[in-house]
Amino acid sequence: MTLPIASVPNGTVTSAKGFSAGGVFAGIKTPGPGKLDLGIIYSEQPCAVAGTFSQNTIISSTVVLDKERVGTDKSIHAVVVNSGCANTAVGDQGMTDAKEMTKLAAEHLGVSEEQTLVSSTGVIGVEIPMALMREFIPQIKLTADGGGDFANAILTTDKRTKEIAVSFDVDGVTHTVGGVSKGSGMIHPNMATMLAYVTTDAKVDSAFLQSTLSAAVKISFNQIDVDGDQSTNDTVLLMANGEAGGSEISGGDDASTAFAEAVRQVCEYLAIEIARDGEGATKLIEVTVDGAASDDDALLASRSCAASMLVKTAVYGRDPNWGRIFMAVGKAEITLDESKIDCYVNDIQIVADGKGISYNIQSVVSALGGDEVRLRVALNIGDGYGRAWGCDLTEEYVVFNSAYTT
Repeated sequence: MTLPIASVPNGTVTSAKGFSAGGVFAGIKTPGPGKLDLGIIYSEQPCAVAGTFSQNTIISSTVVLDKERVGTDKSIHAVVVNSGCANTAVGDQGMTDAKEMTKLAAEHLGVSEEQTLVSSTGVIGVEIPMALMREFIPQIKLTADGGGDFANAILTTDKRTKEIAVSFDVDGVTHTVGGVSKGSGMIHPNMATMLAYVTTDAKVDSAFLQSTLSAAVKISFNQIDVDGDQSTNDTVLLMANGEAGGSEISGGDDASTAFAEAVRQVCEYLAIEIARDGEGATKLIEVTVDGAASDDDALLASRSCAASMLVKTAVYGRDPNWGRIFMAVGKAEITLDESKIDCYVNDIQIVADGKGISYNIQSVVSALGGDEVRLRVALNIGDGYGRAWGCDLTEEYVVFNSAYTT
């Protein structure tokens, strides 16, 4: 039996029972109306926790510390997050400051320092302004409806917050999964992307929690691209506090299937919203590859296409240059037969059996003018399926990033 997943109206990271959050403006970022830059997510009950992190070989001290504190049979109460400063490439001071941030948050909440995690995002090579942390972390007010403030507090170049929650029922007990993410630049993830936090009031076995998150990240956050660059601070955390009161979810039953689907839906939504919010972007690009020799091949090829600078610029310029799509799929170095490939733009077929066909060019140009552009590549050699998401590359991206710190 498949248990239905329902959307939670105005859902956010605190929609799950027992979670609260809040944010303040500490002055790390330049001031502005409604701007926040420091936040906390907190659970009264200890949470089982799973995580995926940046695979960049230069990583923030916050990632190093969190990896030490996340794992099977470990639990946490809270995560404190700042924006505006990445706490990366600052030497030993980075770890000293990361630990002090967790200590300050733990003292504010009355929990253990070892059960508190930390994330930072912003400019690399700049030390955390700890005087501001000491002053403002104790001022963060946590409420059950504070998810929106937390979502605002973790933004950097984002134009909008990214929040969602869904729920499912098991034996009369409602379980909720909520989430929040940030990111719009330096997006080409490998095991995570920028910052994302997922919460649930389900009681979940820690090993199953990790496997569920890893599977969801593989087909969501790992399948998006804005600019081909991977952050030094990428972190995705999944926290489960059991406050819903249901039986433990550990795999192999309908409740576990529903939980995994709920986490997947939350991660996919948050990932797509990051791609949609790409710096300077005007269009979301969704790439589907089907008929591949394997799902892994399809995932690799779809991400290669979504990440292609030439595909991105063609979409921006509304240029139906399908050769760029072929190039991007081919450079993924997967198994394929060129003579069997079909290609579509917003369901308009432009390639059949590996060759261009006669089509109404203006129809395709018009399709490329929408806010969302769907590219589909049918390889027709197997059952493998994968999707990826990206955005167009515009002049605004270049102008913005040419003066990021000035």
